[in-house]
Amino acid sequence: MTELTEIARKIVADFGGSVSRPELLSRVAEAAADLDKSFQRKHCRPVDTDDGLFVLRGLTVDDTDIGPTPASWATAGDSAAVWDVLLLLLATTMGRPIAWDGQQDGRFVHNIVPSPGHEQEQTGASSTVLLSPHTEDAFHPERAHLLMLGCLRNHDSVATTAASIRKVRLSEDDLALLSRPELPILPDDAYAEAQAFAGPPPHVPALWQSEDGPTLRYDPAYTPLDQASPEYRAAYDRLTAELERVSVAVSLEPGDVLVVDNDLVVHGRVPFKARYDGTDRWLKRASVRVPGRRTRPPAEADEHGYGQAALVAHV
Repeated sequence: MTELTEIARKIVADFGGSVSRPELLSRVAEAAADLDKSFQRKHCRPVDTDDGLFVLRGLTVDDTDIGPTPASWATAGDSAAVWDVLLLLLATTMGRPIAWDGQQDGRFVHNIVPSPGHEQEQTGASSTVLLSPHTEDAFHPERAHLLMLGCLRNHDSVATTAASIRKVRLSEDDLALLSRPELPILPDDAYAEAQAFAGPPPHVPALWQSEDGPTLRYDPAYTPLDQASPEYRAAYDRLTAELERVSVAVSLEPGDVLVVDNDLVVHGRVPFKARYDGTDRWLKRASVRVPGRRTRPPAEADEHGYGQAALVAHV
Protein backbone atom coordinates (compact mmCIF):
# COMPACT_ATOMS: atom_id res chain seq x y z
CA MET A 1 0.00 0.00 0.00
CA THR A 2 2.95 2.32 0.59
CA GLU A 3 4.03 1.78 -3.02
CA LEU A 4 0.54 2.67 -4.27
CA THR A 5 0.54 5.91 -2.27
CA GLU A 6 3.97 6.86 -3.59
CA ILE A 7 2.79 6.30 -7.16
CA ALA A 8 -0.26 8.49 -6.52
CA ARG A 9 1.86 11.24 -4.95
CA LYS A 10 4.21 11.28 -7.93
CA ILE A 11 1.35 11.51 -10.43
CA VAL A 12 -0.23 14.40 -8.51
CA ALA A 13 3.12 16.20 -8.35
CA ASP A 14 3.74 15.69 -12.07
CA PHE A 15 0.35 17.25 -12.83
CA GLY A 16 0.96 20.25 -10.59
CA GLY A 17 -1.52 19.18 -7.96
CA SER A 18 -4.47 19.19 -10.38
CA VAL A 19 -6.50 16.02 -10.98
CA SER A 20 -8.95 17.53 -13.47
CA ARG A 21 -6.74 17.34 -16.58
CA PRO A 22 -7.89 14.59 -19.00
CA GLU A 23 -4.32 13.37 -19.62
CA LEU A 24 -4.19 12.20 -16.01
CA LEU A 25 -6.40 9.20 -16.81
CA SER A 26 -3.87 7.86 -19.32
CA ARG A 27 -1.07 8.28 -16.81
CA VAL A 28 -3.11 6.44 -14.18
CA ALA A 29 -3.78 3.62 -16.63
CA GLU A 30 -0.07 3.23 -17.35
CA ALA A 31 0.74 3.14 -13.64
CA ALA A 32 -2.07 0.66 -12.92
CA ALA A 33 -0.79 -1.68 -15.65
CA ASP A 34 2.63 -1.70 -14.00
CA LEU A 35 1.32 -2.70 -10.57
CA ASP A 36 2.58 -6.03 -9.30
CA LYS A 37 0.23 -8.86 -10.33
CA SER A 38 0.15 -10.28 -6.81
CA PHE A 39 -0.95 -6.88 -5.52
CA GLN A 40 -3.75 -6.80 -8.08
CA ARG A 41 -4.94 -10.31 -7.18
CA LYS A 42 -4.89 -9.62 -3.44
CA HIS A 43 -6.24 -6.08 -3.23
CA CYS A 44 -8.04 -5.46 -6.53
CA ARG A 45 -10.04 -8.65 -6.77
CA PRO A 46 -13.68 -8.60 -7.85
CA VAL A 47 -16.46 -8.67 -5.27
CA ASP A 48 -16.79 -12.44 -5.34
CA THR A 49 -19.09 -13.35 -2.44
CA ASP A 50 -22.83 -13.12 -1.82
CA ASP A 51 -22.08 -10.33 0.67
CA GLY A 52 -21.30 -8.19 -2.36
CA LEU A 53 -18.72 -6.00 -0.64
CA PHE A 54 -15.35 -5.88 1.05
CA VAL A 55 -13.20 -3.29 2.81
CA LEU A 56 -9.68 -2.68 1.54
CA ARG A 57 -7.40 -1.57 4.36
CA GLY A 58 -3.76 -0.51 4.60
CA LEU A 59 -3.81 2.99 3.13
CA THR A 60 -3.11 5.87 5.50
CA VAL A 61 -4.49 9.38 5.88
CA ASP A 62 -2.76 12.33 7.55
CA ASP A 63 -5.66 14.25 9.08
CA THR A 64 -3.68 17.50 9.07
CA ASP A 65 -2.24 17.09 5.59
CA ILE A 66 -5.61 16.67 3.84
CA GLY A 67 -6.89 19.96 5.21
CA PRO A 68 -10.38 20.75 6.47
CA THR A 69 -13.44 18.92 5.18
CA PRO A 70 -14.81 21.02 2.30
CA ALA A 71 -18.12 22.80 2.80
CA SER A 72 -19.47 21.14 -0.38
CA TRP A 73 -18.28 19.21 -3.40
CA ALA A 74 -18.34 22.45 -5.39
CA THR A 75 -15.67 24.01 -3.18
CA ALA A 76 -13.54 20.87 -2.80
CA GLY A 77 -11.51 21.46 -5.97
CA ASP A 78 -8.31 19.41 -5.80
CA SER A 79 -8.41 18.91 -2.03
CA ALA A 80 -6.72 15.64 -1.00
CA ALA A 81 -5.87 15.05 -4.67
CA VAL A 82 -3.66 12.07 -3.84
CA TRP A 83 -6.80 10.20 -2.83
CA ASP A 84 -8.45 10.95 -6.16
CA VAL A 85 -5.52 9.25 -7.87
CA LEU A 86 -5.47 6.36 -5.38
CA LEU A 87 -9.12 5.58 -6.11
CA LEU A 88 -8.54 5.92 -9.85
CA LEU A 89 -5.61 3.50 -9.65
CA LEU A 90 -7.76 0.94 -7.81
CA ALA A 91 -10.74 1.54 -10.10
CA THR A 92 -8.63 1.13 -13.22
CA THR A 93 -7.36 -2.26 -12.10
CA MET A 94 -10.95 -3.43 -11.50
CA GLY A 95 -12.55 -2.01 -14.64
CA ARG A 96 -13.14 1.40 -16.21
CA PRO A 97 -13.82 4.50 -14.11
CA ILE A 98 -16.92 6.44 -15.12
CA ALA A 99 -18.15 9.97 -14.55
CA TRP A 100 -21.36 11.86 -15.38
CA ASP A 101 -21.94 15.03 -17.37
CA GLY A 102 -24.51 16.20 -14.84
CA GLN A 103 -22.80 15.43 -11.55
CA GLN A 104 -19.89 17.18 -9.82
CA ASP A 105 -18.68 18.83 -13.04
CA GLY A 106 -17.97 15.51 -14.74
CA ARG A 107 -15.23 14.54 -12.30
CA PHE A 108 -14.26 10.87 -12.09
CA VAL A 109 -13.85 11.05 -8.30
CA HIS A 110 -16.55 12.72 -6.21
CA ASN A 111 -16.26 14.36 -2.81
CA ILE A 112 -19.00 13.22 -0.42
CA VAL A 113 -19.39 15.77 2.37
CA PRO A 114 -22.35 17.21 4.32
CA SER A 115 -23.43 20.56 2.91
CA PRO A 116 -25.46 23.37 4.53
CA GLY A 117 -28.97 23.55 3.15
CA HIS A 118 -28.96 19.93 1.96
CA GLU A 119 -29.42 18.21 5.32
CA GLN A 120 -32.79 16.64 4.45
CA GLU A 121 -32.08 15.48 0.88
CA GLN A 122 -31.69 11.93 -0.32
CA THR A 123 -28.19 12.63 -1.67
CA GLY A 124 -24.64 12.29 -0.38
CA ALA A 125 -24.73 15.93 0.76
CA SER A 126 -27.38 15.20 3.42
CA SER A 127 -26.76 14.52 7.10
CA THR A 128 -29.70 14.71 9.50
CA VAL A 129 -31.86 12.14 7.65
CA LEU A 130 -31.33 8.48 7.00
CA LEU A 131 -29.91 8.12 3.50
CA SER A 132 -32.22 5.36 2.30
CA PRO A 133 -30.57 2.17 1.00
CA HIS A 134 -30.36 2.40 -2.78
CA THR A 135 -28.59 1.25 -5.91
CA GLU A 136 -26.13 3.95 -6.99
CA ASP A 137 -27.52 5.92 -9.96
CA ALA A 138 -30.37 3.42 -10.21
CA PHE A 139 -32.21 5.59 -12.76
CA HIS A 140 -29.54 5.04 -15.42
CA PRO A 141 -28.84 1.93 -17.55
CA GLU A 142 -25.10 2.70 -17.59
CA ARG A 143 -24.78 2.91 -13.82
CA ALA A 144 -21.63 1.52 -12.21
CA HIS A 145 -21.06 -2.16 -11.62
CA LEU A 146 -18.79 -1.35 -8.67
CA LEU A 147 -18.83 1.54 -6.23
CA MET A 148 -15.76 2.57 -4.24
CA LEU A 149 -15.92 4.74 -1.12
CA GLY A 150 -12.60 5.92 0.27
CA CYS A 151 -12.68 7.34 3.79
CA LEU A 152 -10.58 10.40 4.53
CA ARG A 153 -12.25 11.52 7.76
CA ASN A 154 -14.91 10.03 10.02
CA HIS A 155 -14.35 11.30 13.56
CA ASP A 156 -17.96 10.51 14.51
CA SER A 157 -17.89 6.89 13.23
CA VAL A 158 -20.84 7.58 10.92
CA ALA A 159 -21.84 4.20 9.50
CA THR A 160 -22.47 3.28 5.88
CA THR A 161 -25.25 0.70 5.62
CA ALA A 162 -25.26 -2.14 3.10
CA ALA A 163 -27.58 -5.04 2.27
CA SER A 164 -27.22 -7.79 -0.35
CA ILE A 165 -30.08 -9.15 -2.42
CA ARG A 166 -28.39 -12.57 -2.17
CA LYS A 167 -29.15 -12.61 1.58
CA VAL A 168 -32.89 -11.89 1.49
CA ARG A 169 -35.76 -14.39 1.63
CA LEU A 170 -38.71 -13.74 -0.68
CA SER A 171 -41.51 -15.94 -1.97
CA GLU A 172 -41.65 -17.05 -5.59
CA ASP A 173 -44.71 -14.84 -6.06
CA ASP A 174 -42.84 -11.79 -4.77
CA LEU A 175 -39.85 -12.56 -6.98
CA ALA A 176 -42.12 -12.82 -10.01
CA LEU A 177 -43.93 -9.55 -9.21
CA LEU A 178 -40.73 -7.59 -8.61
CA SER A 179 -39.19 -8.92 -11.83
CA ARG A 180 -41.90 -7.14 -13.85
CA PRO A 181 -41.13 -3.65 -15.28
CA GLU A 182 -43.86 -2.07 -13.16
CA LEU A 183 -42.47 1.37 -12.28
CA PRO A 184 -39.78 3.86 -13.30
CA ILE A 185 -36.86 4.95 -11.14
CA LEU A 186 -36.54 8.72 -11.43
CA PRO A 187 -33.27 10.71 -11.32
CA ASP A 188 -32.24 11.79 -7.84
CA ASP A 189 -31.71 15.36 -6.67
CA ALA A 190 -28.03 15.32 -7.67
CA TYR A 191 -29.11 15.34 -11.34
CA ALA A 192 -31.10 18.53 -11.94
CA GLU A 193 -30.80 18.32 -15.74
CA ALA A 194 -31.97 14.71 -15.78
CA GLN A 195 -34.98 15.60 -13.64
CA ALA A 196 -36.03 18.10 -16.33
CA PHE A 197 -35.79 15.54 -19.16
CA ALA A 198 -38.95 15.54 -21.28
CA GLY A 199 -39.03 11.90 -22.36
CA PRO A 200 -41.36 9.33 -20.76
CA PRO A 201 -39.67 7.50 -17.86
CA PRO A 202 -39.01 3.83 -18.67
CA HIS A 203 -40.55 1.22 -16.39
CA VAL A 204 -37.90 -1.13 -15.02
CA PRO A 205 -37.84 -4.32 -12.91
CA ALA A 206 -36.61 -4.10 -9.32
CA LEU A 207 -35.13 -7.62 -9.52
CA TRP A 208 -33.40 -9.53 -12.27
CA GLN A 209 -32.12 -13.10 -12.37
CA SER A 210 -28.60 -13.05 -13.85
CA GLU A 211 -26.38 -16.00 -14.67
CA ASP A 212 -24.79 -15.80 -11.21
CA GLY A 213 -27.96 -15.20 -9.19
CA PRO A 214 -30.43 -12.44 -8.36
CA THR A 215 -29.49 -8.79 -8.85
CA LEU A 216 -31.47 -5.66 -8.05
CA ARG A 217 -32.13 -2.09 -9.14
CA TYR A 218 -33.64 -0.26 -6.20
CA ASP A 219 -34.17 3.31 -5.05
CA PRO A 220 -37.45 3.71 -3.13
CA ALA A 221 -36.92 7.43 -2.52
CA TYR A 222 -37.19 8.04 -6.29
CA THR A 223 -39.67 5.29 -7.22
CA PRO A 224 -43.33 6.43 -7.53
CA LEU A 225 -44.76 3.49 -5.60
CA ASP A 226 -48.19 5.13 -5.41
CA GLN A 227 -48.57 4.33 -9.11
CA ALA A 228 -48.19 0.59 -8.61
CA SER A 229 -50.83 -2.06 -7.95
CA PRO A 230 -51.48 -2.97 -4.30
CA GLU A 231 -49.93 -6.40 -4.92
CA TYR A 232 -46.72 -4.87 -6.27
CA ARG A 233 -46.48 -2.34 -3.44
CA ALA A 234 -46.88 -5.13 -0.89
CA ALA A 235 -44.12 -7.17 -2.55
CA TYR A 236 -41.88 -4.08 -2.68
CA ASP A 237 -42.52 -3.46 1.02
CA ARG A 238 -41.51 -7.04 1.78
CA LEU A 239 -38.30 -6.56 -0.24
CA THR A 240 -37.59 -3.39 1.75
CA ALA A 241 -38.18 -5.20 5.05
CA GLU A 242 -35.88 -8.05 4.01
CA LEU A 243 -33.12 -5.64 3.00
CA GLU A 244 -33.46 -4.00 6.40
CA ARG A 245 -33.26 -7.40 8.09
CA VAL A 246 -29.98 -8.36 6.40
CA SER A 247 -28.45 -4.88 6.51
CA VAL A 248 -24.98 -4.42 7.98
CA ALA A 249 -23.36 -1.22 9.24
CA VAL A 250 -19.81 -0.43 8.15
CA SER A 251 -18.09 2.36 10.06
CA LEU A 252 -15.17 3.28 7.83
CA GLU A 253 -11.94 4.53 9.29
CA PRO A 254 -9.55 6.92 7.53
CA GLY A 255 -7.66 4.95 4.89
CA ASP A 256 -10.41 2.34 4.38
CA VAL A 257 -11.87 1.78 0.93
CA LEU A 258 -15.28 0.11 0.76
CA VAL A 259 -15.88 -1.74 -2.52
CA VAL A 260 -19.55 -2.48 -3.24
CA ASP A 261 -21.12 -4.58 -6.00
CA ASN A 262 -23.78 -2.18 -7.27
CA ASP A 263 -25.84 -5.02 -8.79
CA LEU A 264 -26.08 -6.97 -5.53
CA VAL A 265 -25.90 -4.43 -2.73
CA VAL A 266 -27.89 -1.37 -1.78
CA HIS A 267 -26.07 1.13 0.40
CA GLY A 268 -27.08 4.07 2.56
CA ARG A 269 -25.94 6.06 5.59
CA VAL A 270 -27.17 6.63 9.12
CA PRO A 271 -28.16 10.17 10.18
CA PHE A 272 -25.64 12.42 11.87
CA LYS A 273 -25.27 16.02 13.02
CA ALA A 274 -22.88 17.99 10.84
CA ARG A 275 -20.76 20.68 12.51
CA TYR A 276 -19.55 22.45 9.35
CA ASP A 277 -16.30 23.27 11.09
CA GLY A 278 -13.92 21.39 8.81
CA THR A 279 -13.97 18.16 10.84
CA ASP A 280 -17.06 16.44 9.37
CA ARG A 281 -17.14 13.09 7.61
CA TRP A 282 -15.38 13.15 4.22
CA LEU A 283 -15.45 10.37 1.66
CA LYS A 284 -14.17 10.11 -1.91
CA ARG A 285 -16.33 8.13 -4.35
CA ALA A 286 -15.40 6.41 -7.60
CA SER A 287 -17.68 4.44 -9.92
CA VAL A 288 -16.49 1.54 -12.06
CA ARG A 289 -17.93 -0.32 -15.05
CA VAL A 290 -16.63 -3.84 -15.67
CA PRO A 291 -16.35 -4.64 -19.40
CA GLY A 292 -18.18 -7.78 -20.47
CA ARG A 293 -20.15 -8.15 -17.27
CA ARG A 294 -23.61 -9.66 -17.90
CA THR A 295 -25.75 -8.80 -14.89
CA ARG A 296 -28.33 -6.46 -16.43
CA PRO A 297 -31.58 -7.11 -18.33
CA PRO A 298 -31.12 -6.71 -22.11
CA ALA A 299 -34.02 -4.22 -22.21
CA GLU A 300 -31.84 -1.65 -20.42
CA ALA A 301 -30.04 -1.04 -23.71
CA ASP A 302 -33.16 0.76 -25.00
CA GLU A 303 -33.43 3.24 -22.12
CA HIS A 304 -32.75 6.95 -22.70
CA GLY A 305 -31.04 7.53 -19.34
CA TYR A 306 -32.94 10.83 -18.94
CA GLY A 307 -30.45 12.45 -21.29
CA GLN A 308 -27.47 11.80 -19.03
CA ALA A 309 -24.28 10.51 -20.61
CA ALA A 310 -21.83 8.31 -18.75
CA LEU A 311 -18.24 9.35 -19.42
CA VAL A 312 -16.12 6.21 -19.55
CA ALA A 313 -12.37 6.28 -19.07
CA HIS A 314 -11.23 4.21 -22.04
CA VAL A 315 -8.11 2.85 -20.45
